[in-house]
Amino acid sequence: MILHRLASVLAVSSLFLYVPAVLGQAAPAGSSNLPTTANEPPFHAVPGQGRSMIVSKFGIVSTPQPLAALAGTHILEQGGNAIDAAIAANAVMGVVQPYVNGIGGDLFVIYYEAKTGKLYGLNASGWTPKALTIEAAKAKGLTSLPAIGVEAIDVPGAVAGWDALRVRFGTMPFSKTLASAIYYADHGYPMGERNSRYWIAKALINQPGWKETYLPNGFVPSPGALFKNPGLANSLKAIAAGGRDAYYNGPMTQKMVDFLRSQGGLHTLEDFKDFQPEWVDPVSTMYRGWKVYELPPNGMGVAALSMLNIMEHFPMGELGHNTPDALHVMIEAKKLAYSDMAKYVGDPRFSTVPVDALISKKLAEERYKLIDMKKASCQVLPADLTAELNKHGNSTIYMSAVDKDGNIVSLIQSNYSGYGTGMVAPGLGFSFHNRGAGFQLTPGLPNSLAGHKRPLHTIIPAFMEKGDMHIGFGIMGGWNQAQAHAQFVANVVDYGMNVQAALEAPRFTKGSFEGCDVDMEETVPAEVRAELEKRGHKIQLLEPFSFSVGEGAAVVRDSARQVNFAAGDPRSDGAAIPQEPPMP
Repeated sequence: MILHRLASVLAVSSLFLYVPAVLGQAAPAGSSNLPTTANEPPFHAVPGQGRSMIVSKFGIVSTPQPLAALAGTHILEQGGNAIDAAIAANAVMGVVQPYVNGIGGDLFVIYYEAKTGKLYGLNASGWTPKALTIEAAKAKGLTSLPAIGVEAIDVPGAVAGWDALRVRFGTMPFSKTLASAIYYADHGYPMGERNSRYWIAKALINQPGWKETYLPNGFVPSPGALFKNPGLANSLKAIAAGGRDAYYNGPMTQKMVDFLRSQGGLHTLEDFKDFQPEWVDPVSTMYRGWKVYELPPNGMGVAALSMLNIMEHFPMGELGHNTPDALHVMIEAKKLAYSDMAKYVGDPRFSTVPVDALISKKLAEERYKLIDMKKASCQVLPADLTAELNKHGNSTIYMSAVDKDGNIVSLIQSNYSGYGTGMVAPGLGFSFHNRGAGFQLTPGLPNSLAGHKRPLHTIIPAFMEKGDMHIGFGIMGGWNQAQAHAQFVANVVDYGMNVQAALEAPRFTKGSFEGCDVDMEETVPAEVRAELEKRGHKIQLLEPFSFSVGEGAAVVRDSARQVNFAAGDPRSDGAAIPQEPPMP
């Protein structure tokens, strides 16, 4: 049935080569010049685009793994909404791609409510154990938090995030939305191509519980091999029966705390019981008529908005897509925006973060002037926002869902690095993330370690809209994310691409905060790379459709015609899959 469903989706989607949606943009070179219906903006395919968008009057779910997308659309077909579908799909993602997400990690969401046009943000990033302070860490002989040590494990926020979404906007209980995930964990699922490729984590083989959970037969599952996780099935069954308390205030909690303390952790039952996610207001900027939204700190979304503000000072459309000038502007804007983010962003409950200043057009007016079009800058200093501070006021999954009513969920969920710490409590079937590894042990910084503090987060969902067009999008990958968001927005706004083409287009990424190094997919033309190197960029080549530049997804609601579009990234095993209409 799954193969039949996928075949029918591909057959239908191939009919829609030229469909509506980028407002006010000229068609890209080589696209159709056929007239569209009156007042309908062109949303064109572009030459070389590998997939077509999925188009439907009903809901669509786009994830990095088709089993997860199918689970979400199945919930839609049972009468659930986009929230219900997103929980179901995310739960399956934790089963089928445990190296990048799961119930041992954190979660962030932007939710667009179609009937009101309002956006809601959810920050379900966990906090440190209350007892884990700088002094406590130094007393253990630490000079930094180890990447795969127990000190890097904050209270995971994903399950609390699901519950907050379900209670406020969902229509279905966990017993329904977690059913597919439980089935795949219990009965197994055949390994996907890229899943198998990224499965192994040699550095984690000796972490407690990792090998027993993820290499039960002693070797990496090959494509098509059946993989089961009975421990995770039991954990999900407990959550389905007992809700969030099963995770944060029940027998499972005791098992987690006992395990973490046996590894030297300072975690307590109260650290779990007291944790709550936070509803927040998304922050935004205008980019050439489009309003682009990110979540506020402790996430890095402000860097994407700052980068766009800087790019707006250059005629990106005239410079051309992925030309030396356009890429130079974006790479240099990334350095400037990230330097400011690194200096000022942390948990706003512990220090004042000058959000308004960081995403202001005023700051961009100063920062863009530092870009020398003839030379790459290998060291960028952050802006001085001292006056504003006195005012009070790589392993991740991204997925999106839209339902028949136009509600959109833009969701990102992560273990941080592959499998996080790789530590698995006996019988629970999931690894704990290592998000706390980013804390600093120097006092007085925005991201200094403290008890019950949330770390600076790289994972960010996004949203953009103009007129009747509303797009939930995101691209995963550690520090890659904000720069990838800006490239996606430019592809849509400056270069008139549809969301599928915008995802497929070659990307660059720069994981470091200093130097002139930059990674770039080799599908960027050689002559373009050569010109960039003349300007001082030190380019490391990546394979086409590289995991390093992130896997993304996008859904679109055309509210005027009540039509949905969606895109899936070929850098993953995933797909955008539409809901089937009600059948007699």
